[in-house]
Amino acid sequence: MYTAIGASDAAGVGASVPCLPLATSCRESTAYVGLIQRRLAETRTVALLNLALPGGVLGPDIEAIGDELGRNIPGNFLTQLAPFVPPTTTLVTIFAGGNDTNTLALAVAAGRGGADPSSFVAQQVQGFARDYGRLIDSIRARAPGAFIVVANLPNFGALPYLEGRPVAERRIVQDIAVRLTREAINPLSSRVPVVDLMCEPRSYQPGTYSPDGFHPSDQGYALVAETFLQAITSGTAPAPPSSCAAMTLVG
Repeated sequence: MYTAIGASDAAGVGASVPCLPLATSCRESTAYVGLIQRRLAETRTVALLNLALPGGVLGPDIEAIGDELGRNIPGNFLTQLAPFVPPTTTLVTIFAGGNDTNTLALAVAAGRGGADPSSFVAQQVQGFARDYGRLIDSIRARAPGAFIVVANLPNFGALPYLEGRPVAERRIVQDIAVRLTREAINPLSSRVPVVDLMCEPRSYQPGTYSPDGFHPSDQGYALVAETFLQAITSGTAPAPPSSCAAMTLVG
């Protein structure tokens, strides 16, 4: 059984054929969850549970920050998705951090951290790392036989949805996305395969994103699916790079 944990990406927002939350089959979808199910179904029977939470964040701390700032976060993966992973799950994909990045960037813009926003971001990155570890522990406790694959984040500061925004604002988003990837997600590679979107050049090609500039297009979802499938079929993934040019695209 394949269980997907994610936000609007798991639901396929931006795809021509989405994969709705709680769907049990998405083999016609052009989003990554459906593409993964369809590819695996070529050689086996694949049941699906799509635990997509559009607008959701990883843990309760960033959820609370978002709610305080009026973002109306609908929930978090740790307390509202992990408890519903079926014990029969043999594969879990996790894509977390996009909404967290935007929430923390909004918090910095709202003055969180005062004169030292870097310390505020560092504290939140540490909390994100802690909650990611708890999420993996919770999944393993519920589904001991599950193979878990995690994706890191692209540099959101360089994505089309921020085109036209002040460079200073884009740098803040870049800093948060890079720190979440480098300090919180990539270190998980000692526990689970972490597939790399941050340093993948195709993450920054114009056709990778839907018209909103944030959610992937069909082309972008195909990239995410391909990246996950490489780890799923091989059972491993190379450790993500600790640095690359993509981490500093916003000069």
